[in-house]
Amino acid sequence: MAYDPTRFILIGTSHPGNVGSTARAMKVMGFSELVLVKPRFDNVLSQEETVAMASGAADILVRAKIVDTLEDALEGVTYAIGTAMTPRDFGPPTITPRDGLAKLAQHTPAHKVGFVFGCERYGMSNEDVYRCHAVMSIPTNPDYGSLNLSQAVQVLAYEWRQALGGFPVQARTPDAELADGQSVQGALRHWEQALTEIGFLDPAAPKKLMPRLNQLFNRAALRQEEIHILRGIAKAMSQKR
Repeated sequence: MAYDPTRFILIGTSHPGNVGSTARAMKVMGFSELVLVKPRFDNVLSQEETVAMASGAADILVRAKIVDTLEDALEGVTYAIGTAMTPRDFGPPTITPRDGLAKLAQHTPAHKVGFVFGCERYGMSNEDVYRCHAVMSIPTNPDYGSLNLSQAVQVLAYEWRQALGGFPVQARTPDAELADGQSVQGALRHWEQALTEIGFLDPAAPKKLMPRLNQLFNRAALRQEEIHILRGIAKAMSQKR
């Protein structure tokens, strides 16, 4: 397996579903290292709800670790990012996902990054925030900024993957077969005939109708199957005249 530059750390997680959803959020963005700090249930990684919410990311649950303290979870991490508000008296600087992670991804030498998430009800303690190099602020609606734990993981996993270079977009449909000039001209002749037969085009005074249709077809960048449709319409017009 390729080296994973990232660790996702969940502190005191209460709901098994959030652990499973976190694993899923990590896997779709290509991350694999999950560490839990004193979760509510010791068997949370194997609970039915956890596995169900992981939805195919059970391999991450199998490799996940459970430790007693955040200090243990940060072993090997050279840059820890807390997902909490900065304490009012002092604390690490606040960064945003897009700008902050873009700069972090360019750091030389590359960091082993740890994203730290607090429990669902209380978030992170000040003591745990102090152990982080920065805290992350996700820009949300100022009137309602409540994110579910796994939703927050997904946002940061996506932004971090983009900062690292992202994944190429996979085409869902085959490349279109564009119609060549000969096919377009054949369709135009077919339309000219049909438009004449239904009385829309006067051959004695055609004006600029066909050249304009020619330009319209060119702008449309017609595909071969669309040429067949247009010729089918022309054929139907002739039959119905």
